[in-house]
Amino acid sequence: MIHIDHLKKSYDSFTLECSLDIPKGVITGIIGMNGAGKSTLFKSILGINPIDEGNIQIPDKQDIGVVLSETGFSEFFTVSDIISILKCTYKRFDEDLFRSYCQRFDISLDKKTRTFSTGMKAKLNIIIALTHHAQLLILDEPTAGLDVLTRDEILDILRDYMEKEDCTILISSHISSDLESLCDDLYIIDHGQIIMHEEMDTLLSQYGVLKVSKEDYDNLDKDYLLEVMKEPFGYSCLTNERQYYIENYPTIVIEQNHIDTMIPVLLKGEHL
Repeated sequence: MIHIDHLKKSYDSFTLECSLDIPKGVITGIIGMNGAGKSTLFKSILGINPIDEGNIQIPDKQDIGVVLSETGFSEFFTVSDIISILKCTYKRFDEDLFRSYCQRFDISLDKKTRTFSTGMKAKLNIIIALTHHAQLLILDEPTAGLDVLTRDEILDILRDYMEKEDCTILISSHISSDLESLCDDLYIIDHGQIIMHEEMDTLLSQYGVLKVSKEDYDNLDKDYLLEVMKEPFGYSCLTNERQYYIENYPTIVIEQNHIDTMIPVLLKGEHL
């Protein structure tokens, strides 16, 4: 569905260099710190940012639904105005589906969107992306700044859409729990480079962070450690063989992996 081969995009003090393959029918997450390159990657995929080198293969724009944090319709438009624009823009725009989503989430058709809450605007942006039966959704921080209930509603919309449409989703978020519950696989990006790609089930079941004293670290089998970060108490160690250390080192603390516990060790640790 998306094939990116040796993409390169440079600014004065930043260079994005990466390759990705995102197959049809999966939800792929992208996570990284502010400035890591997520938005640059998305804009490069969409052709908003012309790339310096590489090759990008994506579906036709009529088959893509997009949510970007810096784009959208004028806040002086009503939802009815937006419907008129979408009817002229997308050949497969489904007005009945659009109106049903608006009814489901109590979105007024006649109010200007500048009167909407942050959560209502976020839901509207998702509805706009979905209702021309897009085969690929590219969503940059669609849940940023939202409360837990609104985030859950948006994630439910995406899950329902995946069940009804044979589509692919590429989504970025700062909220790791959203990605853990939604995505099939995950890319981690840092300073314009992909530093990890893993299936989400594997990441959550097999990875872990060991919290060990200096003495325990000296006696530790390091064959299955990926990254090690110095801590005041000793070391935090990232492994993709969590069960091995549970069985062979029963006295050390081993945290079950979550993205939030893994990211600091990945970004600040020393690669082994």
